[in-house]
Amino acid sequence: MLKRIVQLFIVITGGTVGYLYIPELFSMMDVTWQSWIQSVAGAIIGALILFLLTFWVVDYIVNFLRWVEDALVRAPVADLLFGSLGLIVGLIIAYLVNNLLQDIEIKVVSQILPIFITFLLGYFGFQVGFKRKDEFLNLLTIAKRDKKAIDGEDDQGAMVDASLVPKEKILDTSVIIDGRIADICETHFLEGTIVIPQFVLEELQHIADSSDGLKRNRGRRGLDILNRLQKDLPVKVEIYDGDFEEVQEVDSKLVKLAKLMNGIVVTNDFNLNKVCEFQNVQVLNINDLANAVKPVVLPGEEMSIQVIKDGKEQRQGIGYLDDGTMIVVEEGKDYIGKTIEVIVTSVLQTSAGRMIFARPKSLEKAL
Repeated sequence: MLKRIVQLFIVITGGTVGYLYIPELFSMMDVTWQSWIQSVAGAIIGALILFLLTFWVVDYIVNFLRWVEDALVRAPVADLLFGSLGLIVGLIIAYLVNNLLQDIEIKVVSQILPIFITFLLGYFGFQVGFKRKDEFLNLLTIAKRDKKAIDGEDDQGAMVDASLVPKEKILDTSVIIDGRIADICETHFLEGTIVIPQFVLEELQHIADSSDGLKRNRGRRGLDILNRLQKDLPVKVEIYDGDFEEVQEVDSKLVKLAKLMNGIVVTNDFNLNKVCEFQNVQVLNINDLANAVKPVVLPGEEMSIQVIKDGKEQRQGIGYLDDGTMIVVEEGKDYIGKTIEVIVTSVLQTSAGRMIFARPKSLEKAL
């Protein structure tokens, strides 16, 4: 059907062109036919010529139109909407600029340049609207949320203090796979909406489909945690469908999304934590929370541990507390496999975890 329509359009175009211009060719050839005969003959000749050409070009035109149709059907509505709005704005600006150029008597400027300006501004307008749609959508969302905060009402119409409205919490891949975020949400320590970006979901799915067994299990664990968050826990979970196509790294996308939404990144990735701090993005590190709720250990305290292996430095031994905290025992290599009493000498606390340094109590007594 589409092929017949294209052929009909080409035939009508050929007939129109022949009707307008072939009579002039007859006049140049001194043909003495009546004018209406020349017009009809021109239309027939033009339609016939382009009809014969359709046998070579119609398939290419039909394939191109079907490709365009498939691309438009598959494209998200937001992409089409903002791309079209950008195109319209670009064409309006081009129209205003071209009106100014019409007063210039130079033909290149007044007749040819407007064609290029219309094309370029239309193209740039479409690209800006298409590629920056996420930012425009977030501007609308932020404006709506800020209006509610200024008006002092929540979604149910109850009066609230704008400063008490919790920010969205944006989860990264590592904190989802880690799984502790579900337990934190279950205890109501995390307020506000939990946001799961689509690009994080895609990364999780890619990990879950990995040929490596360990990666595959981690990815599936992350997907199970998301299902638990959405179905079993008393938190509001939203999926952010946008993407930042000009940005490749998922961590960079998270930082950019947090800036747009004025949200908070939730992670246990030490490097992402530092990047967020450097770019003035609020971040909640699960490891920091875990370290904060661990029992406080002070230098001089005594504890009983089992030395499991030797350390990196000479004659060091390594042991662990029940919560996973690593204890470095100076002169502890000789006690590997034994449970001994140690005295804490210092504690090192970072976002990556906590380390305790100690010495065997027996050595302290010897001194």
